[in-house]
Amino acid sequence: MQILPYQPDQSGMAYPVGTTLDRFIKLKQSDFPFASGELSQLLRDIALAAKIVNRETNRAGLANIGGAFGQTNIQGEEQQKLDVIANIRFIRALSKGGEVCAIVSEEEDAVIDLQNSSGKYVVAIDPLDGSSNIDVNISIGTIFSIYRRKTPIGSPIQEEDIMQPGSEQVAAGYVLYGSSTMLVYTTGFGVNGFTYETSLGEFFLSHPNIKAPKVGKIYSINEGSEPEWQIGIKDYILQCKQNGYSSRYIGSLVADFHRNLLKGGIYIYPATLKNQSGKLRLLYEANALAFIAEQAGALAIDGEKRILEIIPKSLHQRTPLLIGSSEMVLEAQSMLQKSKLPLSQQMSESLEG
Repeated sequence: MQILPYQPDQSGMAYPVGTTLDRFIKLKQSDFPFASGELSQLLRDIALAAKIVNRETNRAGLANIGGAFGQTNIQGEEQQKLDVIANIRFIRALSKGGEVCAIVSEEEDAVIDLQNSSGKYVVAIDPLDGSSNIDVNISIGTIFSIYRRKTPIGSPIQEEDIMQPGSEQVAAGYVLYGSSTMLVYTTGFGVNGFTYETSLGEFFLSHPNIKAPKVGKIYSINEGSEPEWQIGIKDYILQCKQNGYSSRYIGSLVADFHRNLLKGGIYIYPATLKNQSGKLRLLYEANALAFIAEQAGALAIDGEKRILEIIPKSLHQRTPLLIGSSEMVLEAQSMLQKSKLPLSQQMSESLEG
């Protein structure tokens, strides 16, 4: 009988492509001696909810769960039916898991206190970003941030547990529901992507140790808002065009970010005359993606400072966001800093120009 010795993965990776998410999480659990397994279970709970939401999005056209729900959320945005469904699914999974004490959701006006005195973690989540694109079969996503609570276990939830800067995240990730469904996450030790195999009901490691190119040839911005851009943003986009870069903007944050993370590029949602504080939410959109970006070697700023250093002052606080390949972000930042005029004056001169 011939016996063949095991040949390790030729790439030399400790975790070869094809490793299941569950096994990967178990193997990485030693990175968090303080967690005693709770963080690992929390990531599994999120993955489970993502599988359910994936099923719902895939059958939306047949089950009549596309389109508007008929209400608006705290942002004043019209809720889609799938927004509500995804919100319920994730809250249910996180509350039943037992590791979470509080949830911040885009779809909820206030913090959801789960009354779980033993919960160590706070989760901030956008259950279904870009859901209005469901009706036209465009990729959408889920974005999540995980923080350790600051107050002692067993005590009531306090503001300090919720209003933490992004630098305090212990994990963050997103789920992309597209031509294939992917879960990408970081726990501060690099970024890994997992693709969902529907026939087996498992996420498998498909994109190990993701590293963003330092420079790319893609810029993603809503050019319909150009009249309200700051002068520096106008100058940077003009330079992108002169360099022959491609404009790629889906209007679905997770999809735009994911493409640029893998291929190299910059995503910009700037401050405008109409939205001088930006449009994207800090706690459950910008922070998570900024953490992932930095772990992959990319950068994320609000135009001036690092996203992860911003101290949140309100639950649904908004921020401008420039995120992507490091050299591109630094170049855009440099152009913004050339003008020291107040934002309103920059906008006025931009409109006059």
